[in-house]
Amino acid sequence: MPRRRIAVLAGFVAGVLVASAAIIWLTGDGEPAATQQVPSGPPPSTAPIPTPVKRAGVALPRLDLSKANRREPIPGLPDWSRAGYRGGEPLPDDSLLTPDDQCRIEPEQLAEDYDVRPGDGTDDSAGLQDAIDTIRERCTPSASYERLSLIELPAGVLDVSRQLAVDADFLVIRGAGSDPVKGTRFVFRPDQNTRYDALTADGSDWDEDAMGYKDGEGGWIWPGRGLFRVQSRQVHEDYQDAYDDAPANRKDLFQGTVNVHWKAGVKLRDQSGGFAARAGDRVVYLADDAELKAFKVGGYVNIRAANTMRFYEQQQALPTDHELQNLHMRQQIFGIIAIDPEAHTITLDKPLEFDVPVSSTSEGSAEIGKKKYDSKASPLVDPVLGVGLEYFSLTQPAAANQQDATHNYGNLAPADALHGIVLKWTVDSWVRGIRTTMTGSHPIVTEEAKNLQIQGNYLDGAWNKGKGGNGYLRGSRVWDSVYAGNVLRGLRHLTLQWSSSGNVVIGNDMDADLNLHGGWERRNLFELNTVRLPYEHRPGSCRSNCGDEGGSTGAQDDSTWYPVWWGAGRKAVKWSGATGPQNVFFGNDLAKQLTENGRYVRYLPDQHRVYQFGWDGTSYRPLSQGGQPIADWAGNERADYTRGDGVEASRTDPGRSLFLKRIG
Repeated sequence: MPRRRIAVLAGFVAGVLVASAAIIWLTGDGEPAATQQVPSGPPPSTAPIPTPVKRAGVALPRLDLSKANRREPIPGLPDWSRAGYRGGEPLPDDSLLTPDDQCRIEPEQLAEDYDVRPGDGTDDSAGLQDAIDTIRERCTPSASYERLSLIELPAGVLDVSRQLAVDADFLVIRGAGSDPVKGTRFVFRPDQNTRYDALTADGSDWDEDAMGYKDGEGGWIWPGRGLFRVQSRQVHEDYQDAYDDAPANRKDLFQGTVNVHWKAGVKLRDQSGGFAARAGDRVVYLADDAELKAFKVGGYVNIRAANTMRFYEQQQALPTDHELQNLHMRQQIFGIIAIDPEAHTITLDKPLEFDVPVSSTSEGSAEIGKKKYDSKASPLVDPVLGVGLEYFSLTQPAAANQQDATHNYGNLAPADALHGIVLKWTVDSWVRGIRTTMTGSHPIVTEEAKNLQIQGNYLDGAWNKGKGGNGYLRGSRVWDSVYAGNVLRGLRHLTLQWSSSGNVVIGNDMDADLNLHGGWERRNLFELNTVRLPYEHRPGSCRSNCGDEGGSTGAQDDSTWYPVWWGAGRKAVKWSGATGPQNVFFGNDLAKQLTENGRYVRYLPDQHRVYQFGWDGTSYRPLSQGGQPIADWAGNERADYTRGDGVEASRTDPGRSLFLKRIG
């Protein structure tokens, strides 16, 4: 097979924005020239930023993400040095592909053996799935990170009508380029068994609660279906009969999910004061009767800490009118480096970032909802390893006008709120050089994933950006991953949420906000990102299925989204809980248009100041004003939190990056 280099996002034109006056002027060596306190959200600058009409051209920073270019951990800050694919290894090139022709499917073979032919107007779903399944059965057992299988896609349009399951380890699915005309282009028209056949009562969103079958629940496929789903399809023996009997539009309920959560997870035992482990520990004490066969040295485990009333109090989420939830808000995937079957313990590859009570009541808290809820250690039974999706474009047509989706933060086609790429229970995988145009909802979304690299993608538009959490570049329950050099247009947010930790969001260009959405996400780094938020980027910009956000029904939300969003406990407890400690912003170029057709103003303007949200220098501190934690970030975006009120901003750094040694 000929080896070739494929240009990523070719044709981008460099654009330049003129910098406005900042609150603190910087001298040439990067040190502040004045000692004025920097509010976390500054008042308007006196000089406007020219407003680009289309911003078609972008100038992304040149990033060398290699281990050799990574800074040593900085004392007092989280360690991000091993974030991304394989802890900092370069994304694979052709030298790491297997030499075995049986494990390299080229376009000609796709056409001859699998009936996958571009531009013929026929459904390519079955052929593409068969090719993936062939690789899984034939090649995965002998594959590795240094011996990757390959499915090489032809140039042209490929038509897909149902979700493609990518559960073959160490597989690269590579297109002929992301140019929608010259490269590989997926057109995703989900069929009746893939579209959501159950909507909420008001018809505004898909209703996972109404999508059950026998013992299966629709929520088991969260975050929802997509064109590509990188996830195990393994079915637990307890659900095999239900899976066999289920209709086509319910079979996926029983694939993967039940293996990791309640079926494989084991309870914990008290090591000290009602805790199985404390923050900083590596050893976790399992229940004496815990089954250990699913735990493997070199494998992975999700440590899941039960919510407690004391934890809700720590978030300053009480009192609340919202129902408190028994769930595992604090969790994280770790590697297992040792198992002691006699002591019934496992040893993790890095220290815990949170305390792990044995249950929701073991440390002295009252019950939540009159129920005791157990913490768990849940081994990843069948994680998908080393999958790469690269160099193609995708779109999902819908029965709506694309122009109506511009700054419309509602759901134009609720039954079609499917995603582009779903990454669930996967480790050391990547997405690079793809272009999405008008996905149903999230172009890329994670749930239970570690050491991903989302790099060099152009993500443009979604049909659904409203109620129910739609239209994000969404990092949920994702750890130690890198989001680098991506361009976002016409999306709702770039979010990290639901206990996401140790991630680096660097060098992206966006017209959406950097959003800490709630659920104790912590210790993430946002740096070198360019954000320009137009006035229309606000919840009230909604013209379809708006719920309480805008439009003609409900109480309209008249707030606006600033370049940063932070989950206050009393607000975010409605769906999860507060944003956690020590999320760091450094060296970003952020600006917000405060009025329609008005000027853009700078936000967090000091390029060398380290802004640590939810932090007092040593421990978690919620953002506060007047001695009281804020109930909602909306309306408080421009307050000063740097005087002991939840944003630690006393330190500066002379470099351009806290993550990398050199930029450009």
